[in-house]
Amino acid sequence: MKYLSEYRNLEATKKVLDEIHKITTCEWNIMEICGGQTHGLVKNGILELLPEKVRMIHGPGCPVCVTPLNLIDKAIELLEQGVIVCSFGDMIRVPGSKKSLLEAKALGGDLRILYSPIEAVSIAKQNPDKEVVFFAVGFETTAPANALSVLHAEKEGVSNYSILASHVLVPPAMEAILDDKFCTINAFLGAGHVCAIMGTQEYVPLVNKYKIPIVITGFEPLDLVQGIYLAIKQLEEGKYKLENQYSRIVKTEGNIAAINVIQKIFEIGTREWRGIGEIPNSGYVIKEAYRKYDAEAKFNISYINVPENANCIAGEILRGLKKPNQCEQFGKTCKPSNPLGAPMVSSEGACAAYYHFSNNLIK
Repeated sequence: MKYLSEYRNLEATKKVLDEIHKITTCEWNIMEICGGQTHGLVKNGILELLPEKVRMIHGPGCPVCVTPLNLIDKAIELLEQGVIVCSFGDMIRVPGSKKSLLEAKALGGDLRILYSPIEAVSIAKQNPDKEVVFFAVGFETTAPANALSVLHAEKEGVSNYSILASHVLVPPAMEAILDDKFCTINAFLGAGHVCAIMGTQEYVPLVNKYKIPIVITGFEPLDLVQGIYLAIKQLEEGKYKLENQYSRIVKTEGNIAAINVIQKIFEIGTREWRGIGEIPNSGYVIKEAYRKYDAEAKFNISYINVPENANCIAGEILRGLKKPNQCEQFGKTCKPSNPLGAPMVSSEGACAAYYHFSNNLIK
């Protein structure tokens, strides 16, 4: 196949779904890691077309959803200190402990919504009398651009720029999920865009340690059903290996140039995940050599630490222990217009997917 439209072809997708029905004899729980995959499954009605024995479990692969509450509060604190805070649009409505970034903007904060962190460096250069911080959130996918912004600021001699970083890593999260005593997952669909950056080799130790199939998968309907088919085929045959359904994009070695940029600015360290807590070696932290570009250190805001909303079960949803519609607040006190947590407001959040596209799905 050459064109994206071919991966949205109804007949081709139906043929693979028919094959899934033919080969499925046992009950299987498969977790799709990425929130974009969750939206694809729900929006295209794929969950309703799978065999009853195949249960898709939604994983923690929504970067906005796993950004801890205290980090949003730190960004809001910077706004209230008069710092120009720049962010992608998907973060601005996510609730902090008292308000969102958008609400802080309405109260006078200078919040800029951008498409690239490089734009934030330009804003800093244009406003030498103001501090500018980019809210650098994401998985491995967005880390290269955020690292490049630091290198660009250094090259341009821009000293009033820094990043508030919350980069988390997929493989440690998968391991934490598999180590959970309540885990019932039989296979994973890996996040194709993350692997486009990092390659596939990080997943081989997980396959071998937990004896579990992992299929790197894309995001279109045909990608998703092919990924599910490959996972079920392995499970039914009693096999476990790493497979790459998304080979048109993902290469074994990943994007070497992007990896080199990441490794120049960041090193691996412990990160906190919303609703999950700290996971060792699960994120990127800024190296000592570039600490002057670390907003937490620069503005001494590491002290901010707030508890999660007790009424939001985001942690259980992100770990795949509950479905969004199993939350007592779903569609009632928690809606996109008034979210209790990030999964209801993010464009990749499982709760938002169920609210907008499902008919009380329980699969």
